[in-house]
Amino acid sequence: MDKTPFIAVEGPIGVGKTSLAKAISDRFNYHLLKEIVEENPFLGKFYDDIEEWSFQTEMFFLCNRFKQLEDIDRLFLEHKSPVVSDYHIFKNRIFAMRTLKDVHFQKYMQIFEILTKDMPSPNMVIYMKASLDTLLNRISLRGRDIEKNIDPSYLEQLSKDYDLFMYQFQKHHPEIPVMTIDGDHIDFVQNPDQLEEILRTVQETFHKKEVKQ
Repeated sequence: MDKTPFIAVEGPIGVGKTSLAKAISDRFNYHLLKEIVEENPFLGKFYDDIEEWSFQTEMFFLCNRFKQLEDIDRLFLEHKSPVVSDYHIFKNRIFAMRTLKDVHFQKYMQIFEILTKDMPSPNMVIYMKASLDTLLNRISLRGRDIEKNIDPSYLEQLSKDYDLFMYQFQKHHPEIPVMTIDGDHIDFVQNPDQLEEILRTVQETFHKKEVKQ
């Protein structure tokens, strides 16, 4: 593959996306794009009352993620600088479909299609998944106040939504390699050998510099 790397690390809340994206950025000197989470003023209210605060929450995320991707558009396309992101804007569809009422979802998707029409697409996706117990444990360990009231049933359903979305994504985009990481059996933070294997796959995908041993 001779394309400039644009890697999107995706998966449900708490699975470890940011940790892996940072590790890839540090190893290969890729530009790191991190999603804005705690800055969302509606998120804490959203976890307390999803139905009431879903539209405000999703619109904030959509506008901010659009702005971030717009900012890297020149970096990625004009300067050919490799990018690794701990999200991609396609995740907005997953969350919006789950949380928004039909009337709000239709309006939301109209805005989504307009904003994302010319956005760069990743040429590799790393999909991280894990069981509910693993996700809840990792969310607890990182201790974000805004995540204390996450409903486990919401998180479990979100994981199923991700599985379905990624199945459809691979079916419709066979040209984009997808690496799936099972977080129940792989803990690259605690196991350096597992991290090296992930980084080796990235290196082989883009024919980049040799991974350090």
